[in-house]
Amino acid sequence: MLTRKQHELLRFIQAKLEESGISPSFEEMKEALDLKSKSGVHRLISALEERGFIRRLPNRARALEVLRKPDDDSGGKSPRVTLANEDVLPNRSPQLPPRAANDVIEIPLHGRIAAGVPIEALEGQSMLPVPAALLGSGEHYALEVSGDSMVEAGILDGDFALVKRTNAARDGEIVVALIRGEEATLKYLRRENGMVRLDPANAAYEPQIYGPDEVEVQGKLAGLLRRYH
Repeated sequence: MLTRKQHELLRFIQAKLEESGISPSFEEMKEALDLKSKSGVHRLISALEERGFIRRLPNRARALEVLRKPDDDSGGKSPRVTLANEDVLPNRSPQLPPRAANDVIEIPLHGRIAAGVPIEALEGQSMLPVPAALLGSGEHYALEVSGDSMVEAGILDGDFALVKRTNAARDGEIVVALIRGEEATLKYLRRENGMVRLDPANAAYEPQIYGPDEVEVQGKLAGLLRRYH
């Protein structure tokens, strides 16, 4: 069952596709649903994608395809967007090519994370504007990198790590690891001999080895932002 806002957004996307063959921008979706920020739009799109109502076309952030129409129950209220044609054609091709991806959304910025010796990851209320093309489905947040232990992976001090929130990761992925519930670090994840090894990408640093109960994965790296001064 969709929430009212999810229902409204799905029908708005469908209406824009039928009208012009082009997906609405994040700004258009934010205004149509009276949302305060584009991060709310991102969460709604991720929820619709996870439920199989829409999909994002590869390599094009502003290209969405409606796969099926919403449930009849729209959360108790009629959606604001009405359509002349209620049928959704799953394989319908857009009439026009999508525009260049230039949408920006805001994700939470939760302080600093160590790429060296673990330091505390500070919780904060700041938001970081991020090009939508850098993010896929799911919930994301950002952390400012402190340290140089991941330089050989192209992650430098002062970069902003864009992290997909998850507690599951495969060996070899770069993760945000919470150590003993107190300190967070950005490292390659490895598991061996019943232990968890957090590997740096800098020959000057040694791997960190912990018991399985001492490390909690809090996300995995999805992208990077770098500012030049």
